[in-house]
Amino acid sequence: MIEPSADIAPSAIVAPSARVWHLAQVRENARIGEETIVGRGAYIGEGVRVGKRCKIQNYALVYEPASLADGVFVGPAAVFTNDHAPRAINADGSLKSASDWDRVGVTVERGAAIGARAVCVAPVRIGEWASVGAGAVVTRDVAPYALVVGVPARRVGWVGEAGLPLEASDDAGNEAGERTWVCPASGRRYAERDGALSPEEVQASSPNDAETPHQTSEDQQ
Repeated sequence: MIEPSADIAPSAIVAPSARVWHLAQVRENARIGEETIVGRGAYIGEGVRVGKRCKIQNYALVYEPASLADGVFVGPAAVFTNDHAPRAINADGSLKSASDWDRVGVTVERGAAIGARAVCVAPVRIGEWASVGAGAVVTRDVAPYALVVGVPARRVGWVGEAGLPLEASDDAGNEAGERTWVCPASGRRYAERDGALSPEEVQASSPNDAETPHQTSEDQQ
């Protein structure tokens, strides 16, 4: 569904199941994936790639050449920049044109969330399932599952797929410097090693682990 007041470039590709709300603008050659929602007044820059089931909230500004994987949340009025050294004019006073600067982009991996009014200063990469707090200014890459806040943004914890801060299951960790974290919503466990977090593998039960059935009278004969 595309609202009549939305401005969609003829060369943009919007999936049939996507929704683009009032006054949003989707520029040339941008791609909007299935079941993605682009909110009122949001801006999707030229050539930007937005995956499936993303939510771009009202008045978010996603400048090219940003790339968003599936399931990304971008909060209201969040901004993705694209110029590492912005200037309106050149050193000689002439007006800068598109050919006078190199665009740099923000990359957001699967399931990550960007809070309201956060600013991601390109070039940066936001890891999968990471969360950027409201109003944060991201100036460096964010690790997967990291929770970052502040100006400049810094990591203050970890989050799971449910979006809730993880809880430490051991206060000090082991001798190898590893710590275990648990999601309070799902109970899923995560291992922290060398400043990185990853879900613990679920061990599949083997046939030998199964309980031995009780013998019947026929088996005993």
